[in-house]
Amino acid sequence: MAGAGRYRRWLPALLAIAAMAIGHGAARAQTNESGDLSIELIDPKVLRVCADPRNLPFSNEKGEGFENKLAELFAQKLQKKLEFTYFPQATGFVRMTLGSHRCDVIMGFPQGDELAQGTNPYYRTAYALIAKQGSGLDDVTTLEDERLKGKHIGVVAGTPPGTNMAAAGLMANAKPYPLMIDTRIDSSAEAMISDLAKGEIDAGVLWGPMAGFYAKKANPPLHVTPLVKETTGPKLVYRIGMGVRPADQNWKRQLNRLIQENQGEINKILLDFGVPLLDENDRPIGPETAAKSP
Repeated sequence: MAGAGRYRRWLPALLAIAAMAIGHGAARAQTNESGDLSIELIDPKVLRVCADPRNLPFSNEKGEGFENKLAELFAQKLQKKLEFTYFPQATGFVRMTLGSHRCDVIMGFPQGDELAQGTNPYYRTAYALIAKQGSGLDDVTTLEDERLKGKHIGVVAGTPPGTNMAAAGLMANAKPYPLMIDTRIDSSAEAMISDLAKGEIDAGVLWGPMAGFYAKKANPPLHVTPLVKETTGPKLVYRIGMGVRPADQNWKRQLNRLIQENQGEINKILLDFGVPLLDENDRPIGPETAAKSP
């Protein structure tokens, strides 16, 4: 899953540096088979969430991200007080938050990433191509489309679509944006969208939640196409769940139940933020099918 999400979740690429972080935290908690969550959680009366202070559309300190909203939903369902531990999603994120027992859940975590134990996925999405409406690229559905040849395409360096773009011969004119950034002062997604609006690039490739969010905010709105038809390079579709400490089995099971029982409300929140949701057959999930699982 390297590169998709928590760059968020792209995040795996950022968190890879902290691969040993969870071990420290896991050593502090023994597997609890009794069902007593008080052994696993910092405070059983509080839902403590690990989050980035400036990483929209996922989270920020003002509570404006969809992970903030999902945390509010879960706190309500659990009848717990909600508290956030904020730390930039860069080197040391897991170690300084989940691994240090300062919080109990990362709201967005890629399935298959071994830095923490993942819950069942609560959404499925893909990297997406962003283009201006009426540009002639707004109906492109794959990076292998000949219409992209010779175009200036933005891509975040080190993310999976770069491999697909290289295979399609698109890197010569590509504009790279940095992956390793301090989200408190910079945003590669915002920079890419700004360049697209100014005509400095012809199209961009972003992680789906970012693509949908910023394309929706643009004036006029940009067209977003999830890249689900790639045949060269890695698949660009990923499942996203939540992350907990490896020993927190009962907590994981409780979160899994909450995901299953509240999938419709979860989907509605994600769709409100422009996240391009996909079902297991790569078909878009819209408001009319939002009650279905990812």
